[in-house]
Amino acid sequence: MLDLIPRPRPAARTAESEKITINLGFVDLGHIDLLVTERVYGNRSDFIRTAIRREIERHAEITRQSVARKSVEVGLRPIRRTELEEARAAGRTLDIRVLGLASIEPDVTPDLARETIASLEVLGSLQASPAVKAALADRLR
Repeated sequence: MLDLIPRPRPAARTAESEKITINLGFVDLGHIDLLVTERVYGNRSDFIRTAIRREIERHAEITRQSVARKSVEVGLRPIRRTELEEARAAGRTLDIRVLGLASIEPDVTPDLARETIASLEVLGSLQASPAVKAALADRLR
């Protein structure tokens, strides 16, 4: 049987994206495939990304209020060894909240991270070595 419905090609993973898996009902999936077949969207992923962006925009005011209330940094938040060493030298610890991507640089040791990061809340994705993630496991929210 010939499959006439275009299927999305796997997207290349970049620092700006993360692959997720969702379960959809057959009827919802059929609607998406119909829109792809009618060339309203290039593929299923295009439809899903567009729908997500519309919902995010629809609730933008809630996001703005929450970000302001909770002192959340939005976007890419690199956590560098030099920043942590400065905090350690000053005798302070960091409470870090990120909406987006928090990236603990590879040269950050588990001990340095544990000494200087009091809490780390990431709404999105955290990139760090497995050893650093393990060292901060009780501080991650």
